[in-house]
This record gives sequence, C-alpha cells and structure tokens, in this order.
Amino acid sequence: MFFYFIKAYLRLFFSYLDTIKRHEDILDLGDEMRKIKAIFALLLTVMAMPIGLNRTHAQEVPKSVIDLQILETTDLHAKIMDYDYVNRKHTVKYGLIRTATLIKESRKTAQNSLLFDVGDVLVGNSLGKYALKTQYVNFMDIHPVIKAMNILNYDAATIGNHEFNYGLEFLNKSLQGANFPYVNANIYIDDHNDFEGDDLNYFKPYTIIKKEVKDSVGKKHLLKIGVIGLITPIVADWDEAVFQGKLKVKNIRATAEYYVPIMKEHGADIIVALAHTGMEPDRGLKQKNGNSVYSLSKVKGIDAILYGHSHSLFPLKGDHSKKKGIDQNKGTVNGVATVQAGYWGNHLGIIDLQLVNKNGKWKVKNSQSSVKSIYRTINRKKIPTVPRDPEIEKIIETDHRILMDYMKMNFTHKKSPF
Repeated sequence: MFFYFIKAYLRLFFSYLDTIKRHEDILDLGDEMRKIKAIFALLLTVMAMPIGLNRTHAQEVPKSVIDLQILETTDLHAKIMDYDYVNRKHTVKYGLIRTATLIKESRKTAQNSLLFDVGDVLVGNSLGKYALKTQYVNFMDIHPVIKAMNILNYDAATIGNHEFNYGLEFLNKSLQGANFPYVNANIYIDDHNDFEGDDLNYFKPYTIIKKEVKDSVGKKHLLKIGVIGLITPIVADWDEAVFQGKLKVKNIRATAEYYVPIMKEHGADIIVALAHTGMEPDRGLKQKNGNSVYSLSKVKGIDAILYGHSHSLFPLKGDHSKKKGIDQNKGTVNGVATVQAGYWGNHLGIIDLQLVNKNGKWKVKNSQSSVKSIYRTINRKKIPTVPRDPEIEKIIETDHRILMDYMKMNFTHKKSPF
C-alpha cells in the first residue's frame, strides 16, 4: 500500500515537472526549480526508508534450527523374534521385531534421524547359538541378527562384552556382514610393550557420518556426525581367554579425551558416543575412575551419549536420583543428552537434539531424552503397544523356522537344545 501511494505521487510530480519544462522559456522559475529539486530529494529519501527497514528486519530473522532425532537399541542379545525359545512360546515383552515398528514410526515423524546400536547383539538365546553352531548354514550367509539390522539401515554400532563370548574369529566374521560401520576406540592390539605411542586399534575407533539434513525452514545442510565406540574394560577379565596376550582395553574417559579433538579436526560438527558401560563402573573393575557413563559425560566436546550394558532405562520416570548432574526429566548427565534403551528390544531410546549455527558451527541448543516401550501393563497383563514389523519377520523367518524344526526333531524335552 505504501508503494502504491508513492507511485501515484511520483506520477503527479513528473507530470507537473514536464509542464514546467515546456514553459520554462517564458517563466522565471529559478527559485521554483530549487524547491522542486528539494521535494524530489525528499521523495527519494522516503522511498528508500522501507527498503532499509526491510534489510534490517532480514538481519534480525532468527537463525535456522536443525532438529535431529537419535534412536538407540542396546543389549538385544539375539532377541530378534518375539519368541521365548526356552519355554517355546510367543512373548510381547521383547523382540526387535516390535522395536522395528517404533523405529519406523519415529522416522516418519522426525525431520532428520539416525539409528545406532550399543552392543551385545550376537549372543543371548538359541538363535545366537544356532548361528554359532551352523555358521549361518553356509559360508555365504550373514548372521541372522546382522541381517535384521541391515534391513533397518542402522547408521553405526559398537560392540558389547558378550560379542567376545564365541571368540574373535566368529565375531569378525559376523561383523563383516554388516552394511553399517562398527566402531570401538579403546580396544587395542596387545603389542607387549608399555609404550602407548605405537599402539594400534583392533577396530575402527570412530566414523564421521555425512548426512544431508533439513532445517526448520526447509533449507538443506550437510551435517557431519562423529560417532565413537567405547566399552567397559572389564570385558578383558570376563573373556580372559580371548583377550590375554592378544588385546588390551584402555580407560574410557582417557580414550574419549584423546579421540574427540581428532574427530573435531576431521570436521565433525557434533559428537555421539556409543558406550557399552553403565552409569557407574563395573564392581569388579580395578580402575573404576574414568570407566563409566558419568565420567564420560565430563569429556569436553561430546554432545550425546547412548549407553547400554547394565540393562536399565535412562531417563527413568519416578527415579529421583540425587547424584549431582543427573537430570531424569530432561535426560542429561552433566548437561550431556543421554539415553539407555533397556534390553532385548523392550524399549527404543530417543534423543531429540536442537542444533543452531553459531559462527559457522553447529551447536546443541537444547535436548530431550526419552524411552518408548513395546508393551504396557494393564491389570497385570502385558499388552503390545505396536505390531510386529513385517520386514523383520520376513528376513528372519527362515532361520527361525529351521531352528524350530531342529528343536522339534531332536529334542522332546522343553528346554532349548541351544
């Protein structure tokens, strides 16, 4: 509307100016022309004001925000099916087959999402033992748990202590089937010397995921997410036969403090730690300091911690922890977004991060952690909250059927042969 009136006034002004020019030879208009020029200058100034105001307003528009949802599974222990192989019956209490539905539902509602696993996936039930004894039926096959994870397109994962129960050869073969990276930074090859400068990692210590994301106004950005894996050092004691003379495990916090700056130097915008250790250190550990989630949360540069191992939930409603720095409502530990998704696929862990760009760098402005269950209890009866995922059921049905047939043919007693 403003420009409409300006345009009308200018039309009249230039018409008036044109009339004067046509008669300037018979009129003495020196003073008049000076007045006209002054009016014209004033009009130009007034016209320029909205443009300047618009530019100022554009500079004050809030910066774009990236909403990033991070999803976690942990301690699956080969519980892909919602089936109890010991008692030979279906269950609604666990199974990735239902967690997968939660994962897909979350992906539908989230603008940007990532999916990680925090270890102990290969060992824990008859399906895991079946995979060991049959070596996946033929040498070209993939571990049934890894097949299910591939279908869900995990972005990365780390190993748990139980991954070593069946030896390094089986572990290495199983991980080769994954179409996503496995990372661990604190397990090293034992070179039998005390000089740490020449130590070599047994696994890839970290990965940097380059992900195209959309911000709150729909603009695309390339976000670089650094992902580091860590494990409780007690694994070397629990599987001593596997580790002795071959591998050694270093302190969790010290390892993170070494690698996080390196990940930043290599371009990581944010850092996610996958930690197979509890909130507190394992009781049997000789060196407890630095080997817990609580200690890890104090490492500068880590933006989110996904953890497992202790088969617990974090955050947990109703848990009024008095330990300094733990916020059960927000789901943070010493200000760092943190989550633990229970065990056996009974929950999905979720961290919602809000990122803003400050001086060309993405920073976490806010976060909220939560867990979702695959069932709820009503009148002491467990009711599934989500259906089975058909893709997982299809990919695992052959292995499940072969295992069930073997159990029926060779064993009449109730207990599983594996």
